[in-house]
Amino acid sequence: MKFLVTGAAGFIGFHVSKRLCEAGHDVVGIDNLNDYYDVNLKLARLSELEQFTIENRNEKQGCFNFIKLNLIDRKNVAKLFEIEKFNRVIHLAAQAGVRYSIENPMAYADSNLIGHLAILEGCRNNDVEHLIYASSSSVYGLNNKTPFSTSDSVDHPVSLYAATKKSNELMSHSYSHLYNVPTTGLRFFTVYGSWGRPDMAPYIFTKKILDGETIDINNNGDMWRDFTHVDDIVEGVVRIADVIPERDHNWKVESGSPATSSAPYSIYNIGHGSPINLMGFVQAIESELGIEAKKSFRGMQPGDVYQTYAEVEDLFDAIDYKSQMSVAEGVAEFVQWYKTFYKKELKVLNIL
Repeated sequence: MKFLVTGAAGFIGFHVSKRLCEAGHDVVGIDNLNDYYDVNLKLARLSELEQFTIENRNEKQGCFNFIKLNLIDRKNVAKLFEIEKFNRVIHLAAQAGVRYSIENPMAYADSNLIGHLAILEGCRNNDVEHLIYASSSSVYGLNNKTPFSTSDSVDHPVSLYAATKKSNELMSHSYSHLYNVPTTGLRFFTVYGSWGRPDMAPYIFTKKILDGETIDINNNGDMWRDFTHVDDIVEGVVRIADVIPERDHNWKVESGSPATSSAPYSIYNIGHGSPINLMGFVQAIESELGIEAKKSFRGMQPGDVYQTYAEVEDLFDAIDYKSQMSVAEGVAEFVQWYKTFYKKELKVLNIL
């Protein structure tokens, strides 16, 4: 099949593109390569995907083609859809980061709202058979009931980032209802692993511990996160692409789950399903590095939530897969990548 993967130079988009090509699918990857974080990391991910370009791939692999494109460029996004005729779309491009949204709200309106609408328009005008898109566990906002279930209310976000992700779900439902576009939203829970973003806790902690710097521990360490390794996330994304939602004519607002609809529309949590304490995660990094971190304990930060905890049985039933990677294994994989990558990248960046 031919897939469009948006945000292909990003953390999850890179891994999904790689997995699809290994499975023999053709992938067109787009990304605007913005400087929200180090562009060199994004370029290095794309360099890894060069093994799948038409010049380099073997006959069992799919072909990867990268196009630098901003989703707010509606004319060229529409043209891309018209020319390529994608079978399926995996929409992962977004302006990420809860804290960044507090200081830079307009960036989220452009990328996460206008950009999502451009993808929906491309799908409806070109008969795309399935749109899979990234939502977020942040939509649960002030919800204190655990585990978080897709049947829970998500009407009280605590960051603009979360509000835009909830908006994506609402926009998708309207297109599923009006235009019969099958859409599946995935609420990601604290993804980590190799090639991860520099603004995320595993990266920040690892870098600072190795550099002998002090790490900040929010809410004095009393926080819980459903850390999910990127390999498990990718497995879920690729499998759910084959589970195309259908209309349920018996569904009613009054009695039906908000995660389904009379339209071809689905929402799933995608996480490990077993949160651990933040201090436990820090200790896993310390153990893998063989270094005790210097710690500074502070209060809860704006936009933060106390706990994330995914109820994942619906997704497990749909794809027959549950997250496999333990935190100890996942942290070991990330730390090994970090050490290897940055030892190698010192030479590459000097050339650049």
